[in-house]
Amino acid sequence: ASEAAPAVDGEKSDTQKKREAKKAEKANKKAAHKSDESKDQEEAKDDGPDVSSGKYGVQEMNQSKEKPSTVLTSVKELGIKMSEKTVTIRGRLHTSRAKGKQCFFVIRQQQVTVQCLAFVNEFVSKQMVKFIAHISKESIVDVEAVIKKVDEKIESCTQQDVELHVNQVWVVSASDPQLPLQIEDAARKVTEEDEGTFARVNQDTRLDNRVLDLRTPTNQAIFRLEAGVCQLFRDTLAKKGFVEIHTPKIISAASEGGAGVFKVSYFKGSAFLAQSPQLYKQMAIAADFDKVFTVGGVFRAEDSNTHRHLTEFVGLDLEMAFKFHYHEVLETIGDLFTMMFRGLRDKYSSEIVTVCQQFPSEPFKFLDPPLRLEFPEAVEMLKEAGVEMGEEDDLSTPAEKLLGRLVRAKYDTDFFILDKFPLAVRPFYTMPCPVDGKYSNSYDMFMRGEEILSGAQRIHNPEYLTERAKHHGVELNTIASYIDSFRYGCPPHAGGGIGMERVTMLYLGLDNIRKTSMFPRDPKRLTP
Repeated sequence: ASEAAPAVDGEKSDTQKKREAKKAEKANKKAAHKSDESKDQEEAKDDGPDVSSGKYGVQEMNQSKEKPSTVLTSVKELGIKMSEKTVTIRGRLHTSRAKGKQCFFVIRQQQVTVQCLAFVNEFVSKQMVKFIAHISKESIVDVEAVIKKVDEKIESCTQQDVELHVNQVWVVSASDPQLPLQIEDAARKVTEEDEGTFARVNQDTRLDNRVLDLRTPTNQAIFRLEAGVCQLFRDTLAKKGFVEIHTPKIISAASEGGAGVFKVSYFKGSAFLAQSPQLYKQMAIAADFDKVFTVGGVFRAEDSNTHRHLTEFVGLDLEMAFKFHYHEVLETIGDLFTMMFRGLRDKYSSEIVTVCQQFPSEPFKFLDPPLRLEFPEAVEMLKEAGVEMGEEDDLSTPAEKLLGRLVRAKYDTDFFILDKFPLAVRPFYTMPCPVDGKYSNSYDMFMRGEEILSGAQRIHNPEYLTERAKHHGVELNTIASYIDSFRYGCPPHAGGGIGMERVTMLYLGLDNIRKTSMFPRDPKRLTP
């Protein structure tokens, strides 16, 4: 670092000058604040009697002392039909602006907003208007007011046909006046033209202050839709006769027999965090549960700092015994996705619109039944587009993206199934293809050109499983309990694992998985 310029005799050093300037600035601020306060006090004397006394103020902290009969109306129910009715609402002070004897303010309740107006009249005092003007943004307030129909639509609010004329205002829970980020900034659509006009909230600021960030209408919509992803996954599979199971996350050996696991201390020894519930899903099949699914945390100790990797995510996993062919499972999973996409489109249309206003994207397209391609067909399409790759190479991320674009152009779908992956690029427990040993009975599923599910028919024969593990150089002692679970007869079965955050991100066409993880964990983030 450059040294401060040495002080010449009688002159002050740069550091001293800076210090003194700071001191002077502080003193000025203090004086200004004092004069503001005394001005307020002076003005307060001139405001005359307070006709609103007892109709505004800060409520005492709620300790569940009473059960008043006050009915709170939900903001989204406010409309022209209720004109001239008196209601009480509770919400956050979103914005406020005072001008002379009136104060306009907006109350926000999750995704909905309504404009309120307080103006000095025979029932509302100057003191009350002033009190409202000084309530800090994001405070939770109760407002009693009369619903008034407006002549011109209020463009800045979701309730555009009515506003509230205030009778009473009570602060239920005050917010600190200094906010680390402004909700309007965090909710604003960023376009190239606006560059530099408005404050932009970067990702780390958002994630460091996630409680505030999550209040934006977009985030409210994202996580309500994500809840829908889980709900639709559960409901669809339950209707198909699947049983929900819960699997341990603390395990004695790395679940996939390899690197990428977190080690944790476990009494006098150590344990690992599960990378996948696979072993337990398969055990449930061996135990005659026939069709199972589980929703739970999955841990990956991979130092991947990309737009689509997390070290902890929510896995939507399923496993199913089949009668004759693993395509029975493939079709079940394909149908599951169709039902989920349809459910999201029909039940969460307003959330999708809200997200698109801030982060525009094309509506998600899917076919029923879904498109299924075999690996050699995909290689052919990529080669025609100029990608050089061998028959048995895995797809690189750019190749996946390109394939997604090619499929969309040719088949008009954002979702497709890629079947028959090369055996060499899949784990040891994958069943080889009986027709061509180069390939395997395994599949991936893609949304907008990114993989969201990986699955396969598993080897259910312990001798053959041992042989394949040796072929892959897996140490048998690390997977002994896995192999043992198939020693007492096990039906042929297949399954797959889906990343919940990834499905939400790609369905909505978002650019980063941290937008769909409420409190994301990646190699650089462990808080909040």
